[in-house]
Amino acid sequence: MTWRHEWKHWINTADWISMRHRLNCLMQHDAHSDANGEYHVRSIYFDNYEAKVLQEKLDGLLHREKYRIRLYNLDAATLRLERKTRRNGMGRKDSVKLTVEQCRMLLAGDTSFVEATGNPLLLALKCDMDTKLLRAATVVDYTREAFVMGAGNVRVTFDREIRSGLAATDVLDASLPTVPTHRSDLMVLEVKYDAFLPGLVEAAVQTGDRRASAVSKYAMSRQCG
Repeated sequence: MTWRHEWKHWINTADWISMRHRLNCLMQHDAHSDANGEYHVRSIYFDNYEAKVLQEKLDGLLHREKYRIRLYNLDAATLRLERKTRRNGMGRKDSVKLTVEQCRMLLAGDTSFVEATGNPLLLALKCDMDTKLLRAATVVDYTREAFVMGAGNVRVTFDREIRSGLAATDVLDASLPTVPTHRSDLMVLEVKYDAFLPGLVEAAVQTGDRRASAVSKYAMSRQCG
């Protein structure tokens, strides 16, 4: 997996309306999108009893990683284990598909099936669950609108209505109660690209007075409780 540039901004509703209008002329919505160009994202993040992953994020470590299980539109067929790695402002994501049974086993802290798969990512998670005592920690829900472009492998996303499941860990429970993590008029803009960001896209996501910030939906979800 290629290392990618990643940056994030907090934006407001007016920013979003302006940007999405410009991006609609330049880019396409991604494959998960519904007729409105949006979809639901749910993730369950892994951490240990000392909140090691959360603390590394708050401390701004230049090299850190986190594991999560993710699905889209609450569809179990889209279940994946993902590992996000950050190094000096660059990011990469490794992933592998999961069955419902494998997901439930990992949520329960059971890695007995992992060695038989031979999958490097699952084996790495098992190692960290055994040595760092990582366990399923927090569910994060949000609505996403994503635009993609082949040139530069660019991806621009708007994440809003970010909600936390607090201590709940059943990522497959469609009725899981959640609470908002931020003001309703704010959302997170993310821009990701490989070697270059096309000038037209860069211009389309400019707001003039926003600066990249260390936004973490996982951190917000842990801290809001």
